[in-house]
Amino acid sequence: MKTVSEIFNIPIENEELFTQALTHPSYTKENNLSYEKNYERLEFLGDAVLKLTVSDVLYRKYPNSQEGEMSKIRSIVVSDATLSTIAKNIGLTDLIILAKHEEKQGCRNLESVCACAFEAVLGAYYLDGKFSELVKFIKTQFTPYIEDVENNFEKFNAKALLQEYTQSQTKETPVYSLIGESGPAHKKVFEVSVSYKDEIIATGVGKSKKDAEQQAAYSACEKLGVLKCQK
Repeated sequence: MKTVSEIFNIPIENEELFTQALTHPSYTKENNLSYEKNYERLEFLGDAVLKLTVSDVLYRKYPNSQEGEMSKIRSIVVSDATLSTIAKNIGLTDLIILAKHEEKQGCRNLESVCACAFEAVLGAYYLDGKFSELVKFIKTQFTPYIEDVENNFEKFNAKALLQEYTQSQTKETPVYSLIGESGPAHKKVFEVSVSYKDEIIATGVGKSKKDAEQQAAYSACEKLGVLKCQK
């Protein structure tokens, strides 16, 4: 199992910061440790570091884009889904410290937990005085996701596109309903339907309700001819 410094390829000065960054609140509660010993405060800081760096990339990469367009891309790129994927790919999730019950429940693989730990480590590196090295790491990891969103923006932005379309037609908004879920708690699969004017237009499946809704919205946009780039 790799250490944090091996995963990020950035040396560490204050080991205690990174232990805190990887400690889930359940562990501090189980062991009667103070609130400051878990990752929540560092997550708050890391979130700001991440958004600043990604904003800088977007600002330079798209000199002619409006603020609203860049904000939409950033919100997708820094979502829990993206952070969780990166955290798992680089092996960071193996280092998360959990209470016994949460470990048994598979919380290590939960999207939200992975994302929080990832942001907390970014916050720890910032406090450890490694901001310039951290910026390089973030740019390397997130640029492919930024380009993916750019090339497939309608897919990522399908819910907004569908709502804009329905409101322009009848001022009604789409209604999303959970119609099924399966799998263990840490590996759920959700199925969602989207309705318009009391009729189901499409369904979608995803690892989270949000992902399933996005898939359903994209299928609905295809059926309604909303997409600009119909194949």
